[in-house]
Amino acid sequence: MGIALVLVVLTVAIVFALCFLLVVGIIYFECANSDLPPGIADPLKLRIIHCIIIGIAMVGKILQNMLICSQLDFTRYVRDKLMARRLGEDPKLHIKNLKFEGIPVRVYQPRSPSAGGRKGVMFFHGGGWMFGSIDSYDVLCRYISKQTESVVISVGYRLAPEHRYPSAFDDCLNATVHFLNTAKEYGVDPSSVIISGDSAGGNLTAAVCQALVDRTDLPQPLAQVLIYPAVQAVDFHLPSYTQNCAVPILYRERAVFYMINYIEDGNLQMMEEILDGDHVPVDLKLQFRKWLGPDNIPDEFKARGYKPRVMASHSEDVYEAHKQVFETHFSPLLAEDTVIRRLPKAYILTCEFDVLRDDGILYKKRLEDNGVPVTWFHLKDGFHGIVSFFDNGRLSFDSGKVAVDNIVKFINDI
Repeated sequence: MGIALVLVVLTVAIVFALCFLLVVGIIYFECANSDLPPGIADPLKLRIIHCIIIGIAMVGKILQNMLICSQLDFTRYVRDKLMARRLGEDPKLHIKNLKFEGIPVRVYQPRSPSAGGRKGVMFFHGGGWMFGSIDSYDVLCRYISKQTESVVISVGYRLAPEHRYPSAFDDCLNATVHFLNTAKEYGVDPSSVIISGDSAGGNLTAAVCQALVDRTDLPQPLAQVLIYPAVQAVDFHLPSYTQNCAVPILYRERAVFYMINYIEDGNLQMMEEILDGDHVPVDLKLQFRKWLGPDNIPDEFKARGYKPRVMASHSEDVYEAHKQVFETHFSPLLAEDTVIRRLPKAYILTCEFDVLRDDGILYKKRLEDNGVPVTWFHLKDGFHGIVSFFDNGRLSFDSGKVAVDNIVKFINDI
């Protein structure tokens, strides 16, 4: 009996020691590898959130090495459970899980009566095309629906790496087309549908809106809402990519990792070449310079240090493996003017401490240069993903709430 007790105590001590070492390792990794510039919103909260994200990934890796489950499945499961809340029924909303053309969607309909057709909001979640779900964006979609008195459709598109590009785009486009054709069934005016999304969802929003410009059989979207969108995979040395390369929760290398996994079988051996621009042939570099050159970025966004860089000569092997990134369904910034000028009015949210900041700024310029009205909101203390933490208990960010309420105002005003 004594030996058994000693073994139990020893086992518990080992478990506690391992947990302690894991926590210490996570904190050390976070502090040693991340950069929280002066002026960023609630840096302590952001460190805590990033430590949690790193910890989930580390535990997932351990479980994968123990052949218990894959790191990806574990990370998705835990992230969704942390972000999702079991809110149940809402006294102000009818909430239904449906399928549009076989694609999972969640429909949020205000219970209050409406004199005419409501606005409709298609929402595509973020997560690098690999993470995120209808559940993890439930709080945000409920809030938008209630605050705007609109019908919100949250789309559960297929994720990479199980489903490569253009699966996510196809799902979002098909779900949108279905809703445009059936909007009246949900009390929505078909001419008052807004397409929206954050991060990877912002990429999908821009791509879907471009795909709809030639559809004469459908009503055109009323507007597009792009929340820190990724709209190009050509130049990863823009000011925001160098200034914010190690700012949580999206590092520069991680952004490229997500893009690689979205288009092909994670050939990370070529990541350094892509970061250097080796995937871009010289003729394309010259062609895209008019849209991606540093002169297109206002000087105020170079103040934290930026040195123009000549992109490296290209590698044919790297180009062949990644040439899909030049398709406009993947990089909407590269669409021709004939497409851009027919797009609906836009709302673009950018964050100062976000690697994708300049993607949004460049897309704003392209739209404005082609006569498309743009409402731009720049969160001076914001970081990538801040909107997801607008209502997250003790780890909520006031600036995230400001951003969400600004989006709500745009929807209400159009």
